[in-house]
Formats: sequence, structure tokens, C-alpha cells
Amino acid sequence: MVRQDVGMLDHLGIQCSDLDASSRFYDTVLGTLGFARVMDFGVAIGYGKDTPDFWIGIHDSGEGFRESHIAFEATDRAAVDAFHAAGVAFGTEVLHEPRVWPEYHENYYGAFLRDPDGNNVEACCHTPG
Repeated sequence: MVRQDVGMLDHLGIQCSDLDASSRFYDTVLGTLGFARVMDFGVAIGYGKDTPDFWIGIHDSGEGFRESHIAFEATDRAAVDAFHAAGVAFGTEVLHEPRVWPEYHENYYGAFLRDPDGNNVEACCHTPG
């Protein structure tokens, strides 16, 4: 499928120390936002709606760890709440419960989880309640 829209990012990829654990986490929480695996090469997995916008892959280059912050757009606040609930059920660390973040803007609603590699993963929406 050829994309008709142009966004800031074409795609984002992160390396994972345990691809199986990370894929189970992202399968769980991204499904609540309407995203799914759209490509799987065994060493890298792409998630999106129609095309892979977000990739996870095996840790095969570089040393050490540097936390990344990844924010996924949710269609509404209920989807943010579902993302949070899925993360809790998965057993992940909750960094911030779902709430309005007025310091970002009056309608910014987000929840923050820690993925299996220690990254800060967020679901957010920008619409009023």
C-alpha cells in the first residue's frame, strides 16, 4: 500500500534484548490502540495499521542502554485507558496512570508504561473527554 499522507516520521525502530518478551508486550498494548503486527521477519517485527510505522528488532549493534520515549496516538481517552489496563494485565511497570496533563495542553490525556527493555511507552490523545 502506498501512503498518501506525509507525517513527521516514516517509521521508528528500537532494539530489544529479548524480542519474544518485547513482541508479547507490544502485541498486548498496541492492540488496544488499533495497531497490530503487519510484518514479521523473525529478527524484526513491524507494527502499524496498514504499514509498519514502529519496529522492534533484536539488539545487534551498539552497547549499553539509553531509554527511549515512544508515544502512540490513541483515538480517544477510552483507548488510552485500555492501553493502560492491558499493560497492567501484562504485568508491566506503570510509570504514570492515565490522566490529563495540562502542562502539555488542556486536552492532553496520556498513560505511561515501561516496556520489557526499560523504555517509556505512552498512549495519548488530544481530544476533550
